[in-house]
Amino acid sequence: MRGGEKVLEALCDIFPTADIYTHVYDPGAISDKIKKHRIETTFIGRLPYARKMYKRYLPLMPMALEQIDLGAYDLVISSESGPAKGIIPASPALHLCYCHSPMRYVWNMYNRYYDSSGPMTRLMMPPMAHYLRTWDVATANRVDDFVANSATVAQRIRSYYRRDASIIYPPVDTTAFRPVPMSEVEDYYLMVGELVSYKRPDLAVEAFNRMKAKLVVIGGGEMLDRLKRIAGPTVSIQGAQPFHVLKHCYARCKGLIFPGEEDFGIVPVEAMASGRPVIAFGRGGATETVVNNKTGVFFHVQTTEALIDAVERLERQDFNPADAVSRAAEFRRDVFVDRFRTFVARATGVTIAASA
Repeated sequence: MRGGEKVLEALCDIFPTADIYTHVYDPGAISDKIKKHRIETTFIGRLPYARKMYKRYLPLMPMALEQIDLGAYDLVISSESGPAKGIIPASPALHLCYCHSPMRYVWNMYNRYYDSSGPMTRLMMPPMAHYLRTWDVATANRVDDFVANSATVAQRIRSYYRRDASIIYPPVDTTAFRPVPMSEVEDYYLMVGELVSYKRPDLAVEAFNRMKAKLVVIGGGEMLDRLKRIAGPTVSIQGAQPFHVLKHCYARCKGLIFPGEEDFGIVPVEAMASGRPVIAFGRGGATETVVNNKTGVFFHVQTTEALIDAVERLERQDFNPADAVSRAAEFRRDVFVDRFRTFVARATGVTIAASA
């Protein structure tokens, strides 16, 4: 249940009788709201170890998507950060795509994924990426209207697909977070998220090792063991944690460290909803949510020196938690629902009832 699934939940509220198609479905990992819908999987869901190793089946996903029979539907919405928009709707149907990002691993982050891969993956990546890019661009023509989850992603859609996109920020459950009195704020910074290379958790660990300042890292992922090895005595790598622990840490940290480039980035909004400032790399979606020198500060080069400088700049500032909470409220779930409902009504000419 990450950002893409939270968008799906909101779409389920707008379209409570809609069917859902996906490659792989793990009922134990999905919310009850989503499970109420009829869910169909492609043949990839029946392949060995698909729930754990679905990424290995990426080369088969275009074929699997094109085999889905969508002839019964007059409106199809694809939620896309991989190849989902490659479905083939019936010719009278309207296809709307909510794009979290064009496939990062073949477009803007291809080289980063390539550099962090093993020898066999590196051997296969160039021809596979070429094939997927060609297919990805061609299938953009199967979409009637694009919605991007940020201006950053809208620019990628223009660059790669030569298509314009409306912008509707994804829903954030800001009401789930609350600030605490400043007397309860503790002496540590926080990093939250999947521990993968493009999010640069190593940069945060290295910076706080050097400063000998306290950093708590929450999240699982492929870099977890490596980060534990390099973490100094002031850095606590806690792995994945339940929500109540995350909520507690958000509210009591001195600030959130966000050193990677994200398409949108829900984590900074959650931190601001908790009344805490954000120190973010000044590219990508964070530049659209964090207000520089008001709800956080930016650093513009991904180096330990630049991150340390940003931490020092934040600590010299007077920060008002109410400003962060107010800014986070602009990304509430109901705002997403209203804007997406209006977008669909404009595209279809049919008003979507607010009670749906």
